[in-house]
Parts: sequence; structure tokens; C-alpha cells
Amino acid sequence: MTSRAKALLAACSLAALAVAAGAALLAWDWRTPYQGYSGRTVLEVPRGRTAGEILDELAARGVVRWRVSAKLAYALSGRLTTLKAGKYLFDQPMTPLQVLAKLRKGEVMHVKVTLPEGLRLEEAAALFEEQGVGRREAFLRAMRDPAPIRDLDPEALDLEGYLFPESYLVDPDIGEAALVRILVRASREWWERRPVPPPQGLGFHQLVTLASVVERETASPAERPRIAGLFLNRLRIGMPLQSDPTVIYALALDGRYRGRLTREDWAYPNPYNTYRNAGLPPGPICSPGRASLEAVLRPEATRYLYFVARDDGTHAFSESLEEHNRAVARYRGSREGGGPRR
Repeated sequence: MTSRAKALLAACSLAALAVAAGAALLAWDWRTPYQGYSGRTVLEVPRGRTAGEILDELAARGVVRWRVSAKLAYALSGRLTTLKAGKYLFDQPMTPLQVLAKLRKGEVMHVKVTLPEGLRLEEAAALFEEQGVGRREAFLRAMRDPAPIRDLDPEALDLEGYLFPESYLVDPDIGEAALVRILVRASREWWERRPVPPPQGLGFHQLVTLASVVERETASPAERPRIAGLFLNRLRIGMPLQSDPTVIYALALDGRYRGRLTREDWAYPNPYNTYRNAGLPPGPICSPGRASLEAVLRPEATRYLYFVARDDGTHAFSESLEEHNRAVARYRGSREGGGPRR
């Protein structure tokens, strides 16, 4: 073999070794999770940005180790697949292939938004603002439009009662109206899964209204079917509901509630005050949760007509006024100085 041939062979061998070493290095990088930033980082990918620009920023932010390696991984794993726009959270080591999969699937950053049971629209709007997903007034504007529920409840004046209490994972930039639509859709889906005949011929509007009153009357899920049955008994015989939460709602609507009820409040002139007005209030007084909704669909068959709060937050139930008066004297009279007796 001539010296020229030997030199060419040596050069080819070195080139092969370099290619093999490069391939091994790329394979190692693609299999080895990397985190070149501390804590967490958020990458926002705007619409129209090229894959190359995105991968350059990922490398600059320490999400991938080498931009060349990431770009080769993108090219070899199907570069016709787009990297989706949105906000992405990175908070743990990832391989370049995992990073690319995340952007291809559009696994954008989400925030957790929770609506507890029993909140009024004003309270829900304020809570969402505190949770950082929008402005209170914008939420209220969306919540005061009954259009999303009008087909199910033509009597609805707003969305009170139709924001489903739950935790939701949403895009942090979702917008107030879109979030409200999600909560209403969850409420609609819950009702669609429960084709239960309504008790005592109550319509949809009346069922949600009653569930909202039950929600605010007790924090005990176990008591709710009993309270629902008790209120249905009152409605059947024309007895006023005499529900304190409806008085609170009436006062809150007019900006008059100060955190506790006084003796004069039970006479406050408002259609929602069920001490002054027979039957159900004109509409829901809060967002009822699952337990309260189930309670009005499956109320306890009972002869109870009266109830009073015990010191532990549960209630004592009575069939007769005489029995109820004794319970009031025991649990409530000494604390409240003889307010209305339910």
C-alpha cells in the first residue's frame, strides 16, 4: 500500500471515528435529561415563530444542552410537525426529545382555579381575581349574562347557581368570559348525566334554587338530603322556608349585609327574604355543589318541618312546633335572644 493510500485510509478512519463519536454524543444528549436553569422557567411561544428561533431560545434558557443537538433531533424526528404556540412551564430535567414532544403536543402551562361550593357571583368574581386569572368586573359582566344557560332555564336572570364548584386547570391567559363558559358547561354536563325525575314537580329553575338554599344552610353533606326533604315538606303545605341564607343574600344584593343578622333583618323587604315571602326565592342564592344538587334530586323522605343549629354546626330536627321550641331553647335561645324560630 502506497503512503498516499495509507494517508487516505487514516483520514477516512479518523472521519469515521469522528462521525461515530459525534453520533454517540448526540445519542447521549438525546437520552440524558438536562436542566441548565434553577427552579423553573416559563417559555412563551408566540404564533408565527419558527422552530429554529424556538430551539435557540430553549438552548439560551438552559432547557436543552446544545442548540445543534436539539435542531438535529427536531429535523430527524419529523420537522413537518409544528411546535405549538403558548406558554410552557419547565421545572425538571428533560431530554431534547421530551422537550420537542411537549411543544408538539401543545402541553401548555396551566394554572389551577378552584370555585368552592356556596359562593355568590360577586364572591366568585373576587376569588378568581385573587387567583390571578382575570379582573373582577370583567368576570361579573360575563356572569350577569344568562345566555349560556337560557335554553335550560328561561327564568334565569344571570348565571347565579350555574357556575359548577370544582377545581379546573386552565390556560393562565384564558380570559374571563371563556372561564365562565367552562364553569357553566361543567354545570350543564352534570345535569345531563342525571336524568332524575324532579321531586314534587319542581322545574329546573326551582331545583337549582332549592339546591342553593340547601347548600348555604349546612356544611354537612350528610344533612343535606334531610334539609331538602324538610324544605319540600314546607313547600307542600305552604309554610314559609324561613331560611337565614336567603335573608343574607337579600341584604348582600343591596349592599346591606354586615357579617351577621340582626332581629330587624328578618323583616327586610326583598323578594329573596323567605321569612317575608312564601315559596322559593326568585332564583338561586349561590353556586350549589354536588352534595346539595344530589340532595334535591334524592331528598330524604321525612316528616320534619323545623330545624335549629347545634353548637357543633349540625342541626336538630323536629316534626312539631312544640318539639322545635324545646330545641331552640336548648341550642339557640341563650345565644340569639329570641330571634325568629325556624
